[in-house]
Amino acid sequence: MSWIAADWGTSRLRLWHLSAADELLDARSSDEGMGGLAPAEFEPTLRRLAAGWEATTVLTCGMAGAKQGWAEAPYRPLPCPPLGPGLTAAPAEGWTVRLIPGLSQAKPADVMRGEETAIAGWLAANPGWDGVICLPGSHSKWAEVSAGEVVSFRTFLTGELFAAIAGHTVLRHSVGGDEIDAAAFDEALSEALSRPEQLAARLFSIRAEGLLSGLPAAAARGRLSGLLIGAELAAARPWWLGREVALIGAGPLTALYARALAAQAVPTRSAESDPLTLAGLVTAKRLMEGRS
Repeated sequence: MSWIAADWGTSRLRLWHLSAADELLDARSSDEGMGGLAPAEFEPTLRRLAAGWEATTVLTCGMAGAKQGWAEAPYRPLPCPPLGPGLTAAPAEGWTVRLIPGLSQAKPADVMRGEETAIAGWLAANPGWDGVICLPGSHSKWAEVSAGEVVSFRTFLTGELFAAIAGHTVLRHSVGGDEIDAAAFDEALSEALSRPEQLAARLFSIRAEGLLSGLPAAAARGRLSGLLIGAELAAARPWWLGREVALIGAGPLTALYARALAAQAVPTRSAESDPLTLAGLVTAKRLMEGRS
């Protein structure tokens, strides 16, 4: 029997239809993320997006298992493999729905949902791999993996801060558009890495430079991104200093992290997040069925 793999994020839903042999048959996505749904809306949303797919088993990672999601999937405490045999059932008429739990860390307090599945996909593609994984995003994650287990991780609110500052502070008048000036990014990155305590002051200087010297929007956006990513790298220095870093993500944001780390002479390996998440979901399905 074919089955459905789902990655249910806060703002996006990604579905894959797979055969009994785990071969990809079809894929669909929508903007119907957990953030816009009540618990009772998860099942009809999934049925609508998966219309025409003959499957009765659904395996889901991400925010469908959050407290406000379809059903709460309790966190698994570290250290532990990114995936385990314990899955949470979600109510669905005629479907077997299982939710993958996230991971938790007691000190410093931290949690992740969804990223553990991408990490499992990375390990499936790189057997025996040990090291540091960075997953850029609204809440970027740095995870230490050893002997097949996640032993520690740290979350940074960098992406959400960028969106909040660019959309809801005085800097919204300065950072319009999508273009990022690379030279401005590099300069701001270096400033934040060397003097992270100056972050708040340097953020306001973006507005001041726009008023006094006509700082272009692309340069302003580059400075904002460079300052925030630079502050993150300054705090995450123990994770990347003298290490190779695996970057799991997509698009321009991951490219900026690769550029920032390259400026510190840090070697990186990059991989798209969607294929790794799907590989992690396949791994979880096999664990659920006792096939691996």
